[in-house]
This record gives sequence, C-alpha cells and structure tokens, in this order.
Amino acid sequence: MSAMLDAQTTDDQDLLTARYGAADVPATGPVTDVIRALLAHRSVRGYLPTALPQGTVETLIAAAQSAATSSNMQYWSVVAVTDPATKALMAEVAGGQGHIRDCPLLLVFLADQSRLNRVITAAGKTMPTLDYQEAFTVAAIDAALAAQNATVAAESLGLGTVYIGALRNDPEKVAAAIGLPPHVMAVFGLCVGYPDLAKLSDIKPRLPQTSVLFHERYAPQDEAAQVARYDAALGAFSRKQGMATESWTGRVLQRLTGTNGREGMRAAMRRLGFELK
Repeated sequence: MSAMLDAQTTDDQDLLTARYGAADVPATGPVTDVIRALLAHRSVRGYLPTALPQGTVETLIAAAQSAATSSNMQYWSVVAVTDPATKALMAEVAGGQGHIRDCPLLLVFLADQSRLNRVITAAGKTMPTLDYQEAFTVAAIDAALAAQNATVAAESLGLGTVYIGALRNDPEKVAAAIGLPPHVMAVFGLCVGYPDLAKLSDIKPRLPQTSVLFHERYAPQDEAAQVARYDAALGAFSRKQGMATESWTGRVLQRLTGTNGREGMRAAMRRLGFELK
C-alpha cells in the first residue's frame, strides 16, 4: 500500500501532522521509506474482490517468522482462511464485521502451546511451566510481534490490513471452526487484501507523544489538556469519515466502565487447555 499512500501523503511533516494533529507534531528526526510507510498506516475495512498473487501468504508468513520471539520458543501459529463460509462465521463471532467476509484472506493468529507440548511429550518429559499465566502471555506477545511484521510486509506490497480482536468474543467457536487442538487459542485475526480506495479512511490521529513518551521516569504532565486536544482531534477525524462523533474519553468510558461480553474469557481459556496458574 506504500506507493498508494505516498501519492496521498508524500511530505514527512504532513504524515506527522496527520498522525498527531498540528498542535502536537513531535520533533522530526531521521526518516526512511520504512518509517514513512509506518506513519501512513491506517486500518482498511473496505476490500476489492481481487485475489492475492500466488505465494503472497507464504511471503507474509516469512516476514512474520522473522520477528523476534521469546527465547526462540516460537509460541505462535497462524491459520490462513479463505473459505467464504469460515470467514462468514468469523464475521458473525466478531459482531457482524463485513470486511471479514469481504477480504480475500483472513490470517488467524494463535497463541500456540500445543507444539511445545508435543515436543516435550515426545522427549518423555513434562513441563509444568506451560501451565502458568506467563507462558500464555509470552505466546500472545509472540503472535502480536509476528502479526505486526506481516502487516508491514503486506502494506509494502500494496495491501491493506485490519486487526480483528473481536475473534475473542467466542474463542471456543473460533477454535472449533478452524480445528484447534487443546492449548491453542486465536488471539486475533488480520484481514488482508487490496484496499477499495473509495472506502479508504484517513490516517487516524493518536495521543500526543508527550502522553506516552517519558524520559528516565514515568511522569505524566498536563495530561488533562493533552487528552482534551486529542478528544477534539479524534472527534474531527470521526466527523470527516462520516462516523459517529466520538471522543477518545467517550470511547474509554464506553469500553471500560461496563462489560464487553468477554467476562467468561478465563473459563473459556481453561476449557481450551490453558491452566493459567
């Protein structure tokens, strides 16, 4: 997607302004084409029906496997889904997100302890450490690092992506749909395909760097003013995209002060084989 995005936002300062808003543009340092592509990232929720070139999946996964992995344990796996019926089921689990049905490829990234269990069992050993919360945490981090590499690779090929965390709405249904054994869980999906330019969103603004970057010690300052500016910037973005006007603060309150339908996650994970001691 980089060539398409470069045509829309070629100036480095424009990219930073789009990402942070004019009032919070950080100091400009060294910039490369890779950094420009990262700054130009946006979630893509409208896809053309164009098939991906042969070998694309393998290329994306080669990039994913080039990501860092804790102690080289490689705690993750991925299922590439192209079957319309399976994508439709995933869309249903995710609350009816139509782009899951429309994208030519859905990559389902997995926290996968089953492979290590098989290696341990074949060696005639037991490994109780796999039952601890830390093991699942590392597996989820490994999967996220791999997926982000795949995202950057996809965008360099002119493709668009969007993460689908809502697969965790019903991890057991997802597991059954793609044949997961015990000790494996889908932590998120990743839609991949050629963007429909008629549905392409602008770059979504993020919190000012001063809200997230601290030097030497964690020390938030003027946070209320920074959040207020960000609320205004995100509201303007939403209006421009034809979305319901929503401040960041409003979204935080909506998502975190009530339940989100995943109250049974821990119980579901245990049924999938994760002890989480």
